[in-house]
Amino acid sequence: MADKEAVVLLSGGIDSATTLAIARSEGFRCYALTFCYGQRHQREIEAAKKIARSLAVAEHRVIDIDLGQFGGSALTDLSIEVPKDRTKLDTPNQIPQTYVPARNTIFLSYALAWAEVLGAFDIFIGVNTTDYSGYPDCRAEFIAAFEKTANLATAAAVEGRGQYRINTPIIDMTKAQIILTGTKLGVDYSLTHSCYDPDEQSKSCGRCDSCRLRLKGFADACLKDPIEYTK
Repeated sequence: MADKEAVVLLSGGIDSATTLAIARSEGFRCYALTFCYGQRHQREIEAAKKIARSLAVAEHRVIDIDLGQFGGSALTDLSIEVPKDRTKLDTPNQIPQTYVPARNTIFLSYALAWAEVLGAFDIFIGVNTTDYSGYPDCRAEFIAAFEKTANLATAAAVEGRGQYRINTPIIDMTKAQIILTGTKLGVDYSLTHSCYDPDEQSKSCGRCDSCRLRLKGFADACLKDPIEYTK
């Protein structure tokens, strides 16, 4: 039985599912946290629920917040098209239109609040900088800064009950390494969803940045992607 607790951010994609599996393998009792944040579709929410059940989390909460009130991203503003067929996916100086302003800062803040209530001092997030789409809030510098903030901003840390750790176990892995790691840990990737712009039947487009990184990861891992695509 797990003797320590962690809050794990779970989006429904490959990275967060693998991160959850890693946290479990390290002996954590996991509390999964998913956000319905005004994104274009609900498919990833359903995927997160299935993954949480599959990996037997202690509790799974889905929190409603509406970042669509601000827009500024192709994921939260239907007037902005999701980029497709981009020639380069590894240009960190070009932040794509799918970046959601301050998303990981907001998500981690919620995770921190829940962790403090639970008495947990570990938070897991599946950020990654190797197969990198250009999101500034996926960088190690940001994670380190948030961890410092967490230990300045919470009663639990200030009163000496513990120090918060923001765990990023896949941050330096390639997508293929992430998939191979999750496969060894029993992640069912047929339950996951990565596409930014699925069709009405929830089939993935195969053309957005997220789909292309996913497909490349499975190809590099010499494995077949178990989900359906529109083409």
